[in-house]
Amino acid sequence: MRAAQRLFVALAIPLTVTMIAVSAGAAANVQVISTDTLVTPSTSKAEHQTEVEPDTFAVGSTIVSAFQVGRIANGGAAAIGWSTSSDGGTTWANGLLPGLTKLAPVPGPYDRATDASVAYDAAHGKWLVATLAMTGSNGVAVALNASTNGTTWGNATVAATKGSGLDKSWIACDNTPTSPYFGHCYIEYDVEGSGDLIYNTTSADGGMTWSPPQTTADSVHGIGGQPVVRPDGTVVVPADNAAQSAIISYRSTDGGQTWSAATTVTPVQHHAVHASMRVNKLPSAEVDSAGTVYAAWEDCRFRSRCSSNDIVIASTSDGVTWAGPVRVPIDAVTSTVDHFIPGLAVDSTTSGPSAHLALTYYFFPVANCSGTACQLQVGQISSTGGLSGWGSPTTLSSAPMQNKWLANTSQGRMVGDYISTSYVSGHPVGVFAVATAPDSQYHESMAAGSTS
Repeated sequence: MRAAQRLFVALAIPLTVTMIAVSAGAAANVQVISTDTLVTPSTSKAEHQTEVEPDTFAVGSTIVSAFQVGRIANGGAAAIGWSTSSDGGTTWANGLLPGLTKLAPVPGPYDRATDASVAYDAAHGKWLVATLAMTGSNGVAVALNASTNGTTWGNATVAATKGSGLDKSWIACDNTPTSPYFGHCYIEYDVEGSGDLIYNTTSADGGMTWSPPQTTADSVHGIGGQPVVRPDGTVVVPADNAAQSAIISYRSTDGGQTWSAATTVTPVQHHAVHASMRVNKLPSAEVDSAGTVYAAWEDCRFRSRCSSNDIVIASTSDGVTWAGPVRVPIDAVTSTVDHFIPGLAVDSTTSGPSAHLALTYYFFPVANCSGTACQLQVGQISSTGGLSGWGSPTTLSSAPMQNKWLANTSQGRMVGDYISTSYVSGHPVGVFAVATAPDSQYHESMAAGSTS
């Protein structure tokens, strides 16, 4: 939908609250980059101070993140926040997206918003944040905020409304100048009211207008799809199937005019995460400079009796035939550690056996824990040798967290259905939720961490 946009500049103060890593491995630099300061009426049901579920994207020395602010237990949040660094993650500015939710300082038409994802459109010089806009607890539109610098954002416009009960939108853009579809951006989402039927929509003008949403050739049902674009312009979308029992994938080779039938990558084997954690085993997808697509998720297939989850990664060079999954060797298969909610990064200037990969993830040191013995922590691990060159993991969280410190939702305690990692000036930066003990309110904020 084409609409005029007014621009607003948020008052942004870099935050430099540093936490110290507590594990062996590379030295870690971690800082809080945003804290929920919203004041909303009690009727809003927003839980303050809570910030959850970040995505990131990076270009050069700039990284932009977006996330939920003021989580609401039965769905969505009071606003969507952003935090941006233009110096490789050293300092950050932050604010709230304007013209989106009624409770934001610059109000918009929607009650709530959720599922923020970030892209950069190099052809049009725009940062784009796609979010699921909500009326009550129902997803009614995929909304889009745009910026030319990552800190000054226009009011939200509408990219898609087709379906009843929209969910889990995600955006990606074609940034390869030699691609026949350079400057095309793609949004994927599913519709709960239609059994998680997947739709796809395309823009070729910097997000100003979007094509009518289309299903895949086989009208596949799924959730949590993350489109990525190969250098030849092929769009590959790994996702969970609707039952979340398998990873599926489909693609477009004609700039989003049509979408293939889905193929099954592999069934998912999952150990139920303890402590009433909200964990939906969604894939995290990235692509390298040669066009190899990687999808990571938590899976217990390599553990005896499926006793805990590893992070595993499958890969494909064409979006049709997949290899793997292979296990990321964070610790021994005989350990008690449970790993979940991965955020995968791939350095887009590297590829193949020399690809640089990084993972940020949550973990419990003991999978079969209960109560306060469930000590939630954040880890990061990276590789300079593709899927076989992993180094030692580092714990990014300064102290273990308890589940009761996290935002409460109808599906369990929440740090996010996903988190994110991006390569910034050649080093990985993860963005994730961290929490300290609540008093009259929660204290769950966004943090950024790197092992470089």
